[in-house]
Amino acid sequence: MKSGVFIAVALIVVFFVVTDIYVIVNSGHVGVVRTLGAVQPEALPEGFHIKKPFLDKVEEIDVRLTKEQSKAGAASKDLQTVSTNVTVQYSLVGAIAPKTYQKIGTRDTVAATLVNPAILESVKAVTAKYTAEELVTRRAEVKVQIQNAIELFIEITLKQKNAEGALRLANVAITDFDFSPEFNRAIEEKVKAEQDALKALNEKIRRVTQAEAAAKERTLAADAEAYEIEVNSKARADAIRREAEALKDNPELIQLRIAEKWDGTLPRVTGEGMIPLINLGDIVTKPDQGPQQATSN
Repeated sequence: MKSGVFIAVALIVVFFVVTDIYVIVNSGHVGVVRTLGAVQPEALPEGFHIKKPFLDKVEEIDVRLTKEQSKAGAASKDLQTVSTNVTVQYSLVGAIAPKTYQKIGTRDTVAATLVNPAILESVKAVTAKYTAEELVTRRAEVKVQIQNAIELFIEITLKQKNAEGALRLANVAITDFDFSPEFNRAIEEKVKAEQDALKALNEKIRRVTQAEAAAKERTLAADAEAYEIEVNSKARADAIRREAEALKDNPELIQLRIAEKWDGTLPRVTGEGMIPLINLGDIVTKPDQGPQQATSN
């Protein structure tokens, strides 16, 4: 009976000894070896490793890319309350993981005591440099400044902990800016006012354009009419000039034109010494008689 118990205890001890002489580090992790509580400087890469049973304990540290999200409240330059949602993507450096574990702790501890405070302090410092409107219109610039501030905060903190380079930042993203209800209403009113002003300006431009088009049409019509008058005047003047030249060289034509204008009434001449304007005897004829001499009364 005693021998059976001894064998069972021996098998249990052998089992624990055998299973405690090796460790398997999962992918995306490194192993931090603690020998009787003391952290060893070399990290174990992923895979199978032999360790000292009962003496070595291995802590797996996740070195894959992860993110920390934080909502930081701060006051803008124009004293508006701004709540900024920031996401930081980062990873722990495997080669320095033992020192990180020794000086700070696990990855959750790093996030809580290093990354999150860096976000809060950096957002407050950068937000105070911009007005609430500038935080939106200059978003890219604000993002760069926040990222630089976070990197500087982490660098200084790690240097103080003698764990430089333990953390690598991949990206900083500003997911949203939340403003007070009063500020949101003010922004909406400003946008509406700008839209109304733009609408009024467009309407004014439309009316001015129509007026200019109408004025241009009137100008073109007046120019066309003036051109037509000028052409007609030149034509009449040219016709008069040609007729005057023809009359000058043909005196008989003048008499013909006078006859064409005569209405058949003989002129009456009174008074002594009056001379008729025309020689009616030369131009007045009857169908059955030759020219007759006009007599004066």
